[in-house]
Amino acid sequence: MAQKHPKGLKPLFFTEMWERLGFYLMVGILYLYIIDTERGGLGLSNATAGEIYGTYLAFVYFTPFLGGMIADRYLGFRKSVFIGGILMALGYFGLGIRSMPTFYAGLVLLCLGNGLFKPNISAMVGNLYEPGDPRRDAGFNIFYMGINIGAAASALLSAPLRNLWSFNLAFTAAGVGLLISVFILVIKWKGLEAADPPRTAASPEDVSMQQILMTILLPAAIFGAVGYFVGQYLPFVVNTIGPVTFAFLIGMLPIAAYFIMLVKRATPAEKPGLAALIPVYVAGGAFFMVLHLSGGLMTVFAEQDTDRRAAWIPNSMNVYAQKAMPTYFSNATPDVPRPDRRTLALVDADSEAMFGARILSASLVQRFESDPSLDVTVAEPTAVAADERFLACGVYNDDNVVISKEKDSHGVTTTSVKVTPDTTPKLREVVLVRSIDGTTVPVLLVSQQTLDAVFQLANEETGILEAGGYLKLLNAEMLTALLNPVFVVVMTPVVVWFFGMLAARGRPVSTARKIFYGMVITTVSLLVMAFGAWMGQDGAIKTSMMWLVIYYLIITCGELCLSPMGLSLVTKLSPKRYVGLMMGGWFLSTSIGNKLSGFISGLEPSTMMFIVLAGAILMVAGFIYVLLPRLDAAIKQYGA
Repeated sequence: MAQKHPKGLKPLFFTEMWERLGFYLMVGILYLYIIDTERGGLGLSNATAGEIYGTYLAFVYFTPFLGGMIADRYLGFRKSVFIGGILMALGYFGLGIRSMPTFYAGLVLLCLGNGLFKPNISAMVGNLYEPGDPRRDAGFNIFYMGINIGAAASALLSAPLRNLWSFNLAFTAAGVGLLISVFILVIKWKGLEAADPPRTAASPEDVSMQQILMTILLPAAIFGAVGYFVGQYLPFVVNTIGPVTFAFLIGMLPIAAYFIMLVKRATPAEKPGLAALIPVYVAGGAFFMVLHLSGGLMTVFAEQDTDRRAAWIPNSMNVYAQKAMPTYFSNATPDVPRPDRRTLALVDADSEAMFGARILSASLVQRFESDPSLDVTVAEPTAVAADERFLACGVYNDDNVVISKEKDSHGVTTTSVKVTPDTTPKLREVVLVRSIDGTTVPVLLVSQQTLDAVFQLANEETGILEAGGYLKLLNAEMLTALLNPVFVVVMTPVVVWFFGMLAARGRPVSTARKIFYGMVITTVSLLVMAFGAWMGQDGAIKTSMMWLVIYYLIITCGELCLSPMGLSLVTKLSPKRYVGLMMGGWFLSTSIGNKLSGFISGLEPSTMMFIVLAGAILMVAGFIYVLLPRLDAAIKQYGA
């Protein structure tokens, strides 16, 4: 890599790899953390999780719009990446504390930090190559492979971290990844001067930051506020996308108008390239709307609707195996063994919610200890095996345990449990056990509703697990967060070789046509998921995990045709004075796609949903196909 490409590519490769390790480690389990009711998560509904997840991803990819301009005009690329890395590390450490204030503060810091980091490190890669350098596309493919090596490593880390300890420790580990990323940047600071050229003098035709703030961002904020207010009174909005998503989309209109204005105001030499980037942005936004379903809709599909039994995982690798909790069995087929009823204690819904949050009130523990009908013993965590200590619950004073019930935007009532204030110390930590057949066995608290769901598809022939036994499951994020980056690493050399072979035979494929192929391939991947959902009767029974494997293999091929090519085109077609800004535009389009992704993730996965998504992506593919002659002409004009 260092012999064939500029020296700066290697440190940028590793800086981005460690940053992506932190990002994907967090985002791979973020949605699960928000909805989890059995392993210490926040216990919120799918709809609420979709709002939080979608809004977070939207602003993660919106802030690069500002970060690119700040780098262009003030900080430069290296300083922007450094400051962004520090802010993101602090954000992950905030998520490592289980409290709602630090949770939201952490997400805000991550959005701000990513805005400075993400567009500018990609722009630095582009700056390593002169215009017309044939190595540029391959350089971005290599850089993109670093992204996915980090993503693959994150999935291998997140599963054991949350299986053996907690979600929060996994978030803290993501912060450590960011610090390593920043360290690599610092030690290679001087060697990256070529990737951070001096900023060009301002042109009279440039739009000042003050103008951007007053004419773009302020109108965006006003449009968003008005959109939210109006959206609450529009039945179509309330019953579909919701006021928050509607407000975000309306708020994007002034920013979209800014990019159109930028094209109109460009010099004759700059205009064709800037105009060609608009359809590229459309394709990027549509694609990432689908790809980033991985942390939301696809995670829900993997967690709830996929048969994740993994007896094939060797005992030496049990850190990658999850123990099946009661809700796993709600739509399991009759051939799946059910838990021994003696390991389940029937309680009210509030007690179940507290147990799932790993928080118990002192009075509830006292009731367990004094109620012989429950046959539950309150013990120290050491009473159970080390890999069962995730069932340990903190005990707090009654006044500090708050149980709240509220309806989300889809009308679903959710129960959440929290400790107030967040600094309240635990009185003690306990596990609930029974002696069954002479063995001390952890007991799981379930409501009548959960108990009925566990056995609803069972019959007399359904097997029963031994007391204290669990099914061995593959973590959901091992499917949704690991498969894609692994396939990227494996398939990148294949894709690079394939297009190189065509070029050597005199049939080169243009960058624009690669993007078109990427959209078509993405359509095929969604049709595969539609068939998989149909086989599972839209969640009525669990379907094979192989559908997810096939989906990720296909969409990865589409991604390699589109995502690195989009980044490459931005650096090819943007004037030097606009590279950071136009890279921000690429991430802005991704932001819109991600917000829609969050909305979609708040819904239930179904056959029809995947078919509709496939139809939408196919329409975008048709749009790109119609514009191929113009895009190819613009690329040829700039010698790219």
